[in-house]
Amino acid sequence: MVMSAASDNMWFTGGLVIIGGFTVVFHLLKLAWRCWCGFRVFVLSEVWQVDLKTYGQWAVVTGATSGIGKAYANELARRGMDVVLISRSNDKLQTVAKEIEAQYGRKARTIQTDFTDGHSIYPAIADGLRGLEIGILVNNVGMAYSENFAYFLEISNSEQKITDIINCNMLSVTQMTRLVLPGMVERGTGLIINISSEAGTRPQPLLSLYSATKIFITYLSQCLHAEYKSRGITVQCVSPFIVSTNMTHKVPPNCFMKTAPDFAREALNTVGHSSYTSGCLSHALQNIVLTTLLPDWVRFSSFFIRKLDSLARSEECQMTEQPKGKED
Repeated sequence: MVMSAASDNMWFTGGLVIIGGFTVVFHLLKLAWRCWCGFRVFVLSEVWQVDLKTYGQWAVVTGATSGIGKAYANELARRGMDVVLISRSNDKLQTVAKEIEAQYGRKARTIQTDFTDGHSIYPAIADGLRGLEIGILVNNVGMAYSENFAYFLEISNSEQKITDIINCNMLSVTQMTRLVLPGMVERGTGLIINISSEAGTRPQPLLSLYSATKIFITYLSQCLHAEYKSRGITVQCVSPFIVSTNMTHKVPPNCFMKTAPDFAREALNTVGHSSYTSGCLSHALQNIVLTTLLPDWVRFSSFFIRKLDSLARSEECQMTEQPKGKED
């Protein structure tokens, strides 16, 4: 009996050792695969880049007069694409178009529109794009409803702003894709880049509506990529952290916060290597750290939300107390 019990115990222990060994090997292989993917997407892509001109002659960029949109337009032109710039300010559109033509020698067309105006603007955009071989679409235009963290009921002019942000952040991506995708399918090639946000990778309290619009972009991108990749179409979702732009009050760039031109260059390098990306290695690492240190149960806690609200109010007070005429 004693020997039988000892034998059973040895078999049980041996089984646990085998299971534990397989578990360790599985996680090591998973880690190795993630490291290889990160190396390929963010390091190897610096020298192994897709020739964007193979998608077609023209690239269309929404929200193209500043920030990430302008940076994408310039980088696409630098890589040999003619560009269609779509934005709200006609003066800024003409300025950016002239800069691109002078600096890169590429054609630059402009379409002036306000994406908060809803569905009525898209027939005119379709007319402006008619006859062009559009190889790349960058759905960049977007807006936030608050300069800081805020409770949903504290959004100023909320009735109009809710409509504006849905039209700008969600409707624009869907309708612009509808306009250019048929031509891409007909030619059997095309690239659609949708700019989401780290705020949309997981639900973010105090950025509720903005966060929801960005996860919409992520899900739409992933579904469309699955539907049309067999037809030669790539739909890439880019979810950056903070980039130094007007929307982020031109925060000084550092190793964590990229300038818009640097971000656009690195993000375009990832085309062909990943259909979902943070855009650059720095932002990918920040995503891993934030996910580890701030799991959902922490971010959804009342304590954490109160701390975010206090931080937002403190920053608002500091901005109010700044002397007039002094830059941030």
